[in-house]
Amino acid sequence: MPKYCSIFILFLIFISFCTYGQKKTLQAKNITESITIDGKINEEAWKTAPIATDFVMYEPDNGKPIGEDKKTDVKVLYDNNAVYISAVLYDNQPNKISRELTNRDEYGVSDVFSVSINGNNDGQQDFRFFVTAAGVQLDCLATEDNEDFNWDAIWDSEVTMTNFGWVVEMKIPYAALRFSKATKQTWGLNFRRDLKRDDKDQSYTWNFVDTKIGAVITQEGILEGIENIKTPTRLFLIPYTSAYYQQDDFASDKTLKAGMDIKYGINDAFTLDAILVPDFGQTKFDNAILNLEPFEQQFDENRSFFTEAADLFSKGNLFYSRRIGGTPTIEPTTGDNEVVTEYPSSTDLLNAVKVSGRTEKGLGIGFLNAITEKTYAKIQDTISGATRKEVVEPLVNYNVLVLDQRFNQNSSVTFVNTNTVRNGDFRDANVSALLFDLNTKANTYKLSGDFKYSAVKDSDINYGSIYGLENYDGFKTQLSFAKTSGKYRYMFSGKYLSEMYDVNDLGIIFVNNYHSGYGEMSYRIINPTKTFNSLKFSQNINVEIQNTTGKAQEAWYQAKLAAITLKNNYLEGKFQINPVDRYNFYEPRVYGRYVYVPKSVTGYFRYSTNQNNKFSLDIDGSIEKFDEDGRVVYAISPGLKHRFNDKFSLSYNLIYTRKVNDRGWVDFDADDIIFAERNREIVDHYFTGKYSISNKMSLNLIARYYWSYAENHEFFSLQDDGKLIANSTYSENKNRNFNSWNFDFSYSWWFAPGSEISVLYRNYALESTNLVQKSISTNLNNVFDTNLTTILSVSIRYYIDYNSLKRK
Repeated sequence: MPKYCSIFILFLIFISFCTYGQKKTLQAKNITESITIDGKINEEAWKTAPIATDFVMYEPDNGKPIGEDKKTDVKVLYDNNAVYISAVLYDNQPNKISRELTNRDEYGVSDVFSVSINGNNDGQQDFRFFVTAAGVQLDCLATEDNEDFNWDAIWDSEVTMTNFGWVVEMKIPYAALRFSKATKQTWGLNFRRDLKRDDKDQSYTWNFVDTKIGAVITQEGILEGIENIKTPTRLFLIPYTSAYYQQDDFASDKTLKAGMDIKYGINDAFTLDAILVPDFGQTKFDNAILNLEPFEQQFDENRSFFTEAADLFSKGNLFYSRRIGGTPTIEPTTGDNEVVTEYPSSTDLLNAVKVSGRTEKGLGIGFLNAITEKTYAKIQDTISGATRKEVVEPLVNYNVLVLDQRFNQNSSVTFVNTNTVRNGDFRDANVSALLFDLNTKANTYKLSGDFKYSAVKDSDINYGSIYGLENYDGFKTQLSFAKTSGKYRYMFSGKYLSEMYDVNDLGIIFVNNYHSGYGEMSYRIINPTKTFNSLKFSQNINVEIQNTTGKAQEAWYQAKLAAITLKNNYLEGKFQINPVDRYNFYEPRVYGRYVYVPKSVTGYFRYSTNQNNKFSLDIDGSIEKFDEDGRVVYAISPGLKHRFNDKFSLSYNLIYTRKVNDRGWVDFDADDIIFAERNREIVDHYFTGKYSISNKMSLNLIARYYWSYAENHEFFSLQDDGKLIANSTYSENKNRNFNSWNFDFSYSWWFAPGSEISVLYRNYALESTNLVQKSISTNLNNVFDTNLTTILSVSIRYYIDYNSLKRK
């Protein structure tokens, strides 16, 4: 008998692996009756629709079938307007279902059901729609490398709690999807269920996703049955109006704005987005810092027009959208007795339009165009009092073109072009790139690379050109090979950037003129052990050599361990050694000069408690010790979060950094480049609060206080060999003390699909001085005694579907 049992068990295992290796197929049912989205699924059509069931665990115990106590049944209906999805999620512990109320697109601590739809079934991009047990919606555009939650679609969902679990009902209009014009549609499809408990997290998918394989989207099931649909016109108007009241120490101002966004479906695959009379007054504030680096501070993009559906435009990393409407790029020239009395911090965006989509043959096309206004600085003669204006940014046209051809379910070839044209006799720039990403059929190996070419036409060599040339060009190329599946993985990469490669007119790059090699090997556990749910150990080595001098600008070895325990606590440790002398070719601020950087050793740790607990803790810290007397950098960052109930939570994060005997550039003195040895402290406090009145209405608080100083105690002159020698004659006060305060308190109500009323109270202040003050209370008093600006704004956006107007 045992012999036959063993054979039977082996047979079942074989069958299960064969089943998991095949794609499941679900038939969508066509309907003519109306479906009410109320979370009750009591319409007749639901009773006879085919069922997607037999979910399989994705994490942590990959491949384990779902238990009967967590059984999940999903059905799909469709008509000419939308697809409808119902999910019955059984749970033998309904009282333990997590249901935190959050803002839209935030998970919180909540059980989640989601659907992933790939209208082209090309294994490359998903439209994902999530509903939490609290009824909160999330949606994103997903590729293998990224989930873009800045993308927002208009769809409907409702949740009902039951004594056996919970029920989800969803309506996803075709306007929220992209698919071919084929009479018979074949879509990639997967469903996922996430369970959050105090002691564990579990995720299940309908079609088995093998975590030994790096690609997820290619492991989806199939949705069939959608035929002969006649989709409605995709035209949406989003008019808005905003009112602002601003007050500071000098004046008060009232402003009323109105405008409109337009979304038009050129066909079922392509969409045109246009923004008329832009208004970004309620976007999140930028985290200003004391920047002593030779490079500009890079800011996150918070404007929805540029963040929504940005996956195509991010190809090749050539598009930094903050260039559009950013700081003017030209410094005004002043004569004797003249001073600049007004220099704008940004340029105004006049309008912007983008077209994006993908053909049924897999060709993705993206085009973006934006125009910014001519901008002036104000200059005054200190003797006569006369004023004049000078252009610091002309009328500028920016555009981006992307052609992305996908094939074989997992590979692509991409062409990208960015173009910046300034009106008149000013600098223009053009950048082109060819990218490829080739994967084997089984998604086990990847070959990727790129070639990028930049060309700059600068009629004034005093503007923007560090090379002293009116016209110059450059290139960058990279090639990588990787094993992307299994417990053991590796990756090798090499790249070359020429001396005059420059993409900074519409992109962002800090370092060029070098070649490098990078290697990585990693090991991971796929299924839980007696100690860990997951574990990954990796080793990396990176070497960068400056082309002109042959000197190393980076050279390090790194070992890293990251793990999640059985109780969902996160652990991470990292060790890095920089074993050779390096040279910084940018800190001197003079082209062709460089400064020596000594060897160093870095240690890093991080510990996070289970985020499902009502009280959670994050803490990380690092130390870097240089091979230079007394030079060391310490950093620690604790974070606390308390979830009082499913509506109310508070969190606090602190980032503290101390740099002892740091060395950096401070000034030019005739032909001398002056460096200083200095002590620095950086303290960044971040406080957030959330109270959700419902899944469509919430109050949010964000407060940030940042303080940093740099106190110089010894000056040096930079030598031609990159070494520093003491300078006893330089005595300028180049100390820095910087305070920044931001406070946002907002109310948001999504009163209809895609329609929102928001009220924002904001105040902010900034203080920068050469007088170092090490008392926190004094610094706080100083920043509030400076010009504190307060803004109260109310904004209303209303989503109008053209088809609704037509029916009326």
